[in-house]
Amino acid sequence: MLYLLYELIQNTEAGRVLNFLRYPTFRIIAAGVFALLLGMLIGPRLIARLRLKQHGQSNVREDTPDSHQKKKGTPTMGGALILICIAAGTLLFADLKSRGVWVMILLTFGYGFIGFLDDWLKLSKRNSKGLAGRKKMVLQTVFYLIAIFGLMCTWTKADGSFGPTLLIDTRLTLPFVPSHWFNPDLGWFYVVFAWVVIVGTSNAVNLTDGLDGLAIVPTIVSAVTFCVLCYVAGTTLHIADTETVNGVARLTATPLYRYLGILQVPGGAELAVFCASIVGAGISFLWFNTYPASVFMGDIGSLALGGALGALAVFSKNEVVSAIIHGIFFAEALSVMIQVASFKMTGKRVFKMAPVHHHFELKGLAEPKIIVRFWIVAILCGGVALLSLKLR
Repeated sequence: MLYLLYELIQNTEAGRVLNFLRYPTFRIIAAGVFALLLGMLIGPRLIARLRLKQHGQSNVREDTPDSHQKKKGTPTMGGALILICIAAGTLLFADLKSRGVWVMILLTFGYGFIGFLDDWLKLSKRNSKGLAGRKKMVLQTVFYLIAIFGLMCTWTKADGSFGPTLLIDTRLTLPFVPSHWFNPDLGWFYVVFAWVVIVGTSNAVNLTDGLDGLAIVPTIVSAVTFCVLCYVAGTTLHIADTETVNGVARLTATPLYRYLGILQVPGGAELAVFCASIVGAGISFLWFNTYPASVFMGDIGSLALGGALGALAVFSKNEVVSAIIHGIFFAEALSVMIQVASFKMTGKRVFKMAPVHHHFELKGLAEPKIIVRFWIVAILCGGVALLSLKLR
C-alpha cells in the first residue's frame, strides 16, 4: 500500500520525501522489521485469548511419545499470529500490482484456511484427527488450481482465440548447473510438477511441527534463503564484468541474474518483500514458541507456511534446489513415507516412531537438543543452497 501511495505522489514534494520507498532493499528490511514488531506487540494478547477459548482442551497429538502429555493445556492455532504479521508486512511494503505477490497471498492464506478448518475440527470434536487427509489434499489442490489458472494464466491468445496461456516460466533449473547449460522446458507438465512441490512442501512442514520451535526456525532459514534468491533473480542491479570482442577485453555491465547463471524472475524483488515478512513474523512467533512453548503453531500455521515456501520455490525458479533448502522438511516427510512403506511391505518399522524427530525422542535425546540440532542442519542446508549460486 505504501509503495502504491508513493507512485501516486512521486512527482510531488511529499513524493520526494518518500523516495526511499522505491528501493526494494528498504522495503524488504522494513517489511521484516514491521512484521517482527507487530508480532511482539500483539502476540501476548492473542495467546491469552487462545488460552481462554481453548481452556481444558488437549492440543497434544495422539501419535506422539508419552512425554508430550505434559504439554496438555498449551493453546494451539498460534499460526494465526504468523499470518497476521505476514499480511501486514506484505500489504504495506510490497508492490501490490505484482501478480506474484497475490499468488503468494492466495496460497498462503488459502492453505491457512485449510489448517484453520483442521484445527477447529480437532478442538470442536475434542480429538486430534481433524480434517481427513484426502479432504486436505483436495482443498490444497483447489487453491493451487485457482492460483495457477486464475492468476498465472491469460485466457485470450495472441490471435484472439480463447485458451489458457501460462504466465509461468516452465523451464526447470538445477542446483550447481548454469541455466544456459541445461534448463529443460516441461511445458504444461510443469503445472503437475509445481503441484507436487507446493502441496508436498505444505504437508512436509505440517509433519515437522511436532516439537517446540522445530518447524519455525527451518521456515525462517528457508525464507531468508529465498529472500536472497528472489532478490538476485529479480533485481535490476548490474555487476561489472569483462567480455572479449575481436580479441580485446572490455568492461561491461552484466545483469546480476545472468552473471550468476540463473533465470530472471520478473517481480522477484517483490517476492523478497514477502519472504522478509515471513522472517519477521517467524521470529516474533519463535519468541513465544521456543521451548517450553507458550503456544503451538497448529495446522493453520504449518500448512500455510509450507504452502508459502513451496510457492516461493516454484515462482523463484528454485524447484529442485528447494529439496536442499527444505532439507529438514524433506527428511521428516521421507521418514514417514519409509515408515509406512516398510510396515505395509514387511510388517516392520524402520524408526521407533515417525516423523524422525520422534524417533530421536524415543532414543532418549532431550527435546531441546533435538530441536537445536535440527536448526543447525537447516542453516547448513540454506548455506549449501546459496553456495549453488556461485558454483553455477
